[in-house]
Amino acid sequence: MRALAAALLLVLAGLAPAAAAELPHATQELLGQAKLDAGILAGLEAELAMPKEWLEGAKGEPDLKILASWDPKQFRALSAPFRERYPFVKLTYMRGTLIDRGVKALEAFKTGRYFAAIIASPGNYWLDYRDIGAFADLRVLPNFAKLGPEERDPNGLWMGQKIAYRCMAYNTERVPKSELPARWDDLLTNPFWRGGKLGIPNRPNLWLSQLWHAQGRDWTTDFIRKLFGTVKPQLRQEGSSAAVGLTVAGEVPAMVAAAEYRVKEYKTKGAPVNLHCPEPVPTAVSPMVLWKGTPAKYSAYLFLDWFLSKEGQLAQYVADLSTPVHAGMKDDPRFLPFPEEIVGKKQALRDEAALESEYPEMMKVYQPLWEASGGAAIKTDE
Repeated sequence: MRALAAALLLVLAGLAPAAAAELPHATQELLGQAKLDAGILAGLEAELAMPKEWLEGAKGEPDLKILASWDPKQFRALSAPFRERYPFVKLTYMRGTLIDRGVKALEAFKTGRYFAAIIASPGNYWLDYRDIGAFADLRVLPNFAKLGPEERDPNGLWMGQKIAYRCMAYNTERVPKSELPARWDDLLTNPFWRGGKLGIPNRPNLWLSQLWHAQGRDWTTDFIRKLFGTVKPQLRQEGSSAAVGLTVAGEVPAMVAAAEYRVKEYKTKGAPVNLHCPEPVPTAVSPMVLWKGTPAKYSAYLFLDWFLSKEGQLAQYVADLSTPVHAGMKDDPRFLPFPEEIVGKKQALRDEAALESEYPEMMKVYQPLWEASGGAAIKTDE
């Protein structure tokens, strides 16, 4: 009996290395960078069981054009496992601002021009795309159905790219931990934050939309009025990513609303910056869409379904620290850049279905106060 048990253990011990060896070399490298065992990818084979029609159809298609906000180095790392698995798919990547991913792509579609097959993080412009019938139905993807209801459109118009937690970035040399607000209300009542200690870019869609939906019209209206009237933050013309850099430099002691992965990038390099999330934590799922009528349809299906797999989500996390949308990974602290600021806290999730009606109402309150306080007209360059 002991001999049989010992033999069984030897067999089981040999499974993990064998399974890891079958993974693309790029995936093995990603696991090493993340210091994760291959067991984290359990069930991957089933997730990557692509229809034969897609595999054959993709071989004769033109380049698959992808437009997103990853920098080129990040996309190369992210897409390396996909390229290794599907070498016959030709990828062309373009990095663009929100103007590129929104306005320019939208205008191209309206005039019948092909801009890109896949667009990641189109912001609120996805509503405009929807209105002109620009989207292909993503329910054809097997892995689409495995997403939670918050990470996909019920009609297949978009799928989640990543989960973003929009909190406060603060300079650890200028802001004591004792002054950090436990709840957003504390930001209004603590005198420490008055007189320009807080900076805000004109990006209410990144955090106030979530609070409006979760906390309601009355609470958020009162919060916005007191934010401008009592706290009197620095009104920054820069985008949110640039404002994190200003916080690192100490020009702005703290700012909202910073993406957690951007703060982590600076902190990893040794910058005096950290993330803090008052409750409820503003949370949003970045959409990813597929243009209807793309000439690289099957290539797009392969990429998107792969992207939703554990391997695709691991690749994105290692490339840019984005929190996965995969059901088996999104709540795993190993895939959260600042788990201590997220886990166990109440979240305020932006409801994409309610965005169309709620956002204009919120802007009726926010925009006049922003401009009356000296802020410039809203920009959309991220």
